[in-house]
Amino acid sequence: MSIGNSPESPEDDRNFPADDRDSIGRALQQGRIAAGLTVDEVSASTRVRIPIVHAIEEDDFSRCGGDVYARGHIRTLARAVGLDPAPLIEQYDADHGGRPAPTPAAPLFEAERIRPEPRRPNWTAAMVAAIVAVVGFVGFTMFNGTDTTDGAGAVAEGPAPEKKTTSPTTKPTTAPPRPVPSAIAAVPKDKVTVKLTATNDKSWISAKASNGKLLFDGLLLEGESKTFQDDERVDLILGNAGAIELFVNGKKIEEKFESGAVERLSYAKGDPEAG
Repeated sequence: MSIGNSPESPEDDRNFPADDRDSIGRALQQGRIAAGLTVDEVSASTRVRIPIVHAIEEDDFSRCGGDVYARGHIRTLARAVGLDPAPLIEQYDADHGGRPAPTPAAPLFEAERIRPEPRRPNWTAAMVAAIVAVVGFVGFTMFNGTDTTDGAGAVAEGPAPEKKTTSPTTKPTTAPPRPVPSAIAAVPKDKVTVKLTATNDKSWISAKASNGKLLFDGLLLEGESKTFQDDERVDLILGNAGAIELFVNGKKIEEKFESGAVERLSYAKGDPEAG
């Protein structure tokens, strides 16, 4: 061991921090550097904004929007730079009071269901219908009662008119309606089609087309569905991803997402593959 002013390399400082364990931000930063990626490249591949990537690498999680989003960003960035996210998530939970209970992904978008007011009876329509019925009855009675007697009650002579019998007309037969193909069977092969359904909870979702156009950004309530389509690719951000049932190009995605987790996915034409 050399004593004195022997130089220390940056690698020694990186491998032996003061507390014998890298912080989450430093581990992500070193993983990014080892992977040869810049902050801009990581931001472009994960869609996590550049200021948030910088803040997380400095162990500042205040810009993430809460523990649920912070855990999701850590998981996304760790995968992008080739690290196992599980130890980093455990480290974050230990430093911030344990794993948070699943909460709605976007409480700011809370919306109340508007109950329709009970319909009041339409008295005007009822009165018009009654008047029409009375007028029709009177007209029918007058039409059948006139010209049946002659003078003082004598029955009019003459043979009763012969009733003409008409052969029943044959109604044209209409072809039975063609069965409507299901939504999954009708998926076009030259496009990418993504259908999301909130099955057991609500979830905030964001969807973009391949040209960057925002297709939807908001809250999907339990039982509601949204379908998005693009010629090349659909990019998704799912808050509370465990509540979402996902179909891509007519096929159900069997991957199970965690409740309260944030997932960033991208799908293109062909077999569905998470981006």
